[in-house]
Amino acid sequence: MMTILLTGATDGIGLATARLLAAKGHRILLHGRNPAKLETVQSELAASGGNVEGYLADLCRLNEVEALARSVADSHQTIDALINNAGVFNAPEPVTPDGLDIRFVVNTIAPYLLTKRLLPLLGSHGRVVNLSSAAQEPVDLAALAGKARLPAATAYAQSKLAITMWTAHLAATLAETGPVLVSVNPASLLGSKMVRETFGIAGGDLSVGADILVRAALSDEFAKASGQYYDNDSRRFAKPHPHALDPQKNAELTTAIESILNP
Repeated sequence: MMTILLTGATDGIGLATARLLAAKGHRILLHGRNPAKLETVQSELAASGGNVEGYLADLCRLNEVEALARSVADSHQTIDALINNAGVFNAPEPVTPDGLDIRFVVNTIAPYLLTKRLLPLLGSHGRVVNLSSAAQEPVDLAALAGKARLPAATAYAQSKLAITMWTAHLAATLAETGPVLVSVNPASLLGSKMVRETFGIAGGDLSVGADILVRAALSDEFAKASGQYYDNDSRRFAKPHPHALDPQKNAELTTAIESILNP
């Protein structure tokens, strides 16, 4: 039995992934932002025999990300995998209390912070699976730092390239001493709430995305894939945006995130 922390577990691909992992008998640490929805998912999975725990945090607030990491560490000496699934495209208020774009915070910075804080629990045996996307655009570091504003679609695409870039950088930096870190495009336009609200379409089968996230977290297929990008649209390891293949750009992007977290 593996212990797996899954962010954004109450909707969409995250919920489908939680159900699949629970059915396989793993211990799932469910993260959610809405307490009622989190309780509903916990109850559902527990009723079907799932081994689940709930963790509440709003990932657009970095102090709550810190608190989430502490709560997990207080309850577990080790975890086997972290799936940074939570993401946002549209939001009623696109600027966080820290003055940052919510897409960059939830999709890029919060998963970086959570990963860094949980590295001692993951050790060299663990895995980190980061949700990327086929939508990837060059990152405006001023916008990342909250000094420029971008349209929602642009900020989203930049945030997804940014998480792909820091994944590659951290994998290269930690090498054999750290967990396997991979970025995954779970497949385009799956039927999540985000896709329905943003594009007005039903979207594809969520199980396609859940299956690849479970494989990335558990299967031998990904055991030696640290730093790589998996594109589930083409069903193979593939090249991300060229910027994510540039070690210097990856390092600069990661330094920019660190500057935000440690001003």
